[in-house]
Amino acid sequence: MHFHVCKGRYASFGLLSFNVPWYIGTTMQTTRHKQRFVVERVQTGVRIEKRLLKVLKAFADFHDLTLGDLLEGIVLHAFDGKTAFQKPSRRRIKELKKFYGLNLDYRASHRLVEARAAAPKLKTKPARGSRRVKRMRPAKKTRGAK
Repeated sequence: MHFHVCKGRYASFGLLSFNVPWYIGTTMQTTRHKQRFVVERVQTGVRIEKRLLKVLKAFADFHDLTLGDLLEGIVLHAFDGKTAFQKPSRRRIKELKKFYGLNLDYRASHRLVEARAAAPKLKTKPARGSRRVKRMRPAKKTRGAK
């Protein structure tokens, strides 16, 4: 058995040392790129299909990303005509789509309709007594009237 005290970025416990990274704080560098870009983010209220959101949230959580970071990455890749996901990620997305019952693909794009808007509108007659009421004009004043 080899005993030594470890210094540097690995943790040591007493006389035994283990090759366990020692993290200070709660964040880790998740990218291999050195260049950083300072951006200004804004809060937005985007409406999105319910099951699609569930898949996106689960995928982001699996990769320890925020939903916003995931969406930014997807969009930036799409703007440059690049695929945002490698084969293992696409397999994971396929599993998540099956789990959450998302049966939509790229062909459904621009053809999604709100559930309320898709319901047929019933033609009904106005209820009795709910007819439009004529506005009464004030009576004309006559000469000599007070």
